[in-house]
Amino acid sequence: MRVVSLVPSLTELVWALAPHVLVGRTRFCLEPEAVRLTPAVGGTKNPDVSGIAAMLPDLVIANREENRREDVEALRMAGLEVLVTDPNTVEQAMGVVVEIATRLGVAERGWEIANQTAATLGAPLPESKPRVFVAVWHEPLMGLGSQSYGHDLIERCGALNVLAGRPRYPEVTLQELADLAPELILLPDEPYPFKERHLDVYRTVASARVIDGKLLWWYGPRMAESMHILRRMFSEAGR
Repeated sequence: MRVVSLVPSLTELVWALAPHVLVGRTRFCLEPEAVRLTPAVGGTKNPDVSGIAAMLPDLVIANREENRREDVEALRMAGLEVLVTDPNTVEQAMGVVVEIATRLGVAERGWEIANQTAATLGAPLPESKPRVFVAVWHEPLMGLGSQSYGHDLIERCGALNVLAGRPRYPEVTLQELADLAPELILLPDEPYPFKERHLDVYRTVASARVIDGKLLWWYGPRMAESMHILRRMFSEAGR
């Protein structure tokens, strides 16, 4: 089996499941560190289609949001099989893990990751649920709305998304954000590289903290641990 992954979180997943099958990755696929020894084939938005085809992979893994449709179509026109993932709930992400593991011939490992995640989901949540805003971009200010893995994740971890019911990544003003009355503002360091210097702006509205974006956006072997961290964070904020 020869696999090229165009999605950083799924490159990490493939490496956790069966590292020997990975023959190509994007230059943004940097986790775990050992994966950097695998040849890079361009970026997530501009993969080297001819270079990937020359690798003769049995499977190319892409994501609807992370990768461009035209690149996926070009890879398919080159005769390659492309799996396009698009999980918008925790359960769907668990399904992606199992599907990829099954394709790699290590279904039991995929089920192990899914079962660990399911066990975490089943743990009781505190009654008090903090109102949370997750920033996605700074200028213009955009937040995490519904119909996304991140939205489902934070609500399953015991928070109330103040943008629930809105489109996927709605644009809001700082005043509109204040009117939504969040109790906690999360500033993930990806896709926008939020840093400590941004805190002063958001702390005029509510308590704010910069976090590792992988907690919110990366599904795969780290899901259960990410959920544990988020649950603790929301539990502390709700006190």
